[in-house]
Amino acid sequence: MPESLPPLNALKAFEAAARLGSVTLAAQELSVTHGAVSRQIRALEAHFETSLFERAGRGLVLSRHGRQLQAGVSEAFTVLRASCRALSRDIEDAPFTLACPGSLLARWLIPRLDRLHRELPALRLNVLASDGEPDPGRNDISAALAFIAPPWPSDRQVIEIAAETIGAVAAPDIAARLTGRPVEALLEETILETASRPQAWPQWGQARGVEREALTRARQAGQSFEHLYYLLEAALAGLGVAIAPRLVIEGDLKSGRLVAPWGFVETDARLCLLLARGTPRHSGEALAAWLRHELTAPA
Repeated sequence: MPESLPPLNALKAFEAAARLGSVTLAAQELSVTHGAVSRQIRALEAHFETSLFERAGRGLVLSRHGRQLQAGVSEAFTVLRASCRALSRDIEDAPFTLACPGSLLARWLIPRLDRLHRELPALRLNVLASDGEPDPGRNDISAALAFIAPPWPSDRQVIEIAAETIGAVAAPDIAARLTGRPVEALLEETILETASRPQAWPQWGQARGVEREALTRARQAGQSFEHLYYLLEAALAGLGVAIAPRLVIEGDLKSGRLVAPWGFVETDARLCLLLARGTPRHSGEALAAWLRHELTAPA
């Protein structure tokens, strides 16, 4: 007789049939067919080379070996169910920690945090600022909110939220010199960019028909900042023309502190929620749905 454990599905079918005294009821509980439960029980009897049930009229009763197996299997499944329930409660009760780029956090998410907490109270959201994409090995982060382009990382569940749009923006004094002029007028100004998104200006320039080499020379003569936050502060201070995601500067555009003389273009990047391994998908979907609604809701 083999000493290895029989298949878990066979033990599960046996435990349900033994507890309920019916293959039909076991099949209903397990959401499988009557035949599937019967096959699992026969496989278990073949494994042990003994009968586990005996017929009693139209019902089933456990044989002596069946009663012996049931005692241990029932106890084991009781412990398993309790462990699974405890783990589920622990996961559901754990706070959802969201890592978010500092500029997006400060300029877009923080003004909406109070509403988010009110409308998704079960999420128990904590937010922290992140520079770049968080280390997927960190176990204190449930998800990261970031602009990323395909291919998606293989170590995360990725939920797309919205397309990224970027544009050339400047303080009103500079924008006044540019509005109504051809896009090449941009090259007369100081170009500002961030080291974290070197592809942003080329993407926007290609969409707007700016000659690539001329834009490259202008960028080389311009100024680069380590973080988007400093880039935007430089643009607000009137130091030049910056390239930025529309979402991050939405408030500055509405207030008139920044102006986009030639509008915005869509890139291949997407605003995505990247779930860490072990983060419940339904929690991420709930947050993603809320973010999508905020992005489309009227101001």
